[in-house]
Amino acid sequence: MSFSIAGKTAIITGAANGIGLSIARHFADHGANVVCADMDEARLLDEWGPNSDDDEDTSSNTRIFAGDLREKLTIANLLSATIDAFERVDILVNASRQVMLADPLDADNTAIQTLMDQNLMTSLRLSQLVAKRMIQQGLAREEDESEEPLGAIVNLSSIAAGRTQPGLMAYSIASAAVDQMTRSLAVALAPSRIRVNAVAFGSLMSASLRDAIRENGDTRGDIIDGTPLGRIAAASEISESVQFLASEASSFMTGHVVTVDGGRSLLDAVPNPSH
Repeated sequence: MSFSIAGKTAIITGAANGIGLSIARHFADHGANVVCADMDEARLLDEWGPNSDDDEDTSSNTRIFAGDLREKLTIANLLSATIDAFERVDILVNASRQVMLADPLDADNTAIQTLMDQNLMTSLRLSQLVAKRMIQQGLAREEDESEEPLGAIVNLSSIAAGRTQPGLMAYSIASAAVDQMTRSLAVALAPSRIRVNAVAFGSLMSASLRDAIRENGDTRGDIIDGTPLGRIAAASEISESVQFLASEASSFMTGHVVTVDGGRSLLDAVPNPSH
């Protein structure tokens, strides 16, 4: 089986910073056509530069799309921009995600609503729309009887779906919802030969984690002590896992939430358990 994604067209959300940016760069470096979507247009331009209006510049395999994907019209416009640029879509990576700390006794449940909108509903709506396009692309092919996959959707989740702290209750609930969405869509889209999987990860050496380590010198040691492999993941390790799930190498995998956390979720969360 091939890990290649060369020539495939991928929409990657959250591509202006963090893990979304890392995945988008990784896919572009490995020959995929990449539409980098994010709400932060300024950062998209800083990282990727403007889309070229020069018809002679057809060599670039990246495009940017700025907009609030919580809006249904924006999602439709993103898909249209992708088709205009590359004529098809083969891969969707839902990497736009937000983490919020909140009081678990907040009666307004503002954080839960925010994270369900951002981390779950945006990914669900985009997945539904992209899946319909993938199915249309399959119907247009002469080899419609083929068992070749029509597309792959990869969601980003977190080990917080099964392990939580009071301040992360909203994030844990949203992450658990993403995991169940992954499994449910996998079953629903399997007859259409569209695979849906997720990558759940723990601590990642991101800009925000570096800031936290600078503010609290114990943070790095605490994370390493709680991770059997004894280190913090690099963004490239998550990107490579996403590539695997998007490629033919995982052609018989669907509905899986692949954990990439250095063994952290294997440990007992209770210090010095008595039984």
